[in-house]
Amino acid sequence: MAWIYIIIAALFEAAWTYCVKFFKLSDFKLLSWSNFYTLQGITILTPITGYLVFGLLNAWFFSMAIKVIPTGMAFAAWTGASIIVLKLCDVLFFKEAITLPEMFFITMIMGGIMGLKFYAA
Repeated sequence: MAWIYIIIAALFEAAWTYCVKFFKLSDFKLLSWSNFYTLQGITILTPITGYLVFGLLNAWFFSMAIKVIPTGMAFAAWTGASIIVLKLCDVLFFKEAITLPEMFFITMIMGGIMGLKFYAA
């Protein structure tokens, strides 16, 4: 179950990262009670709300995983899985290109994560 927590934490880490990407502190000047529930207000509040929610969920699931998996191994797997999820989201949702060397190294990251899982003491 701990490895599933690592995957879930990686998904929340990726969501948290995109919230950081789209968050603009300068937009908070535009926020007022009159536009709090309008489309403009919601587009300002969504990234910061996601930042808080996804960050907390990420930390919670990762903390559940490191109760069972050694911390260094869990951190390596979590970081690698987060990188893979971020790259997949970039390619699928933001139409970024992916090169053959990137695919090769992502495959190596996946192999490293599987090696940690199956061959760890």
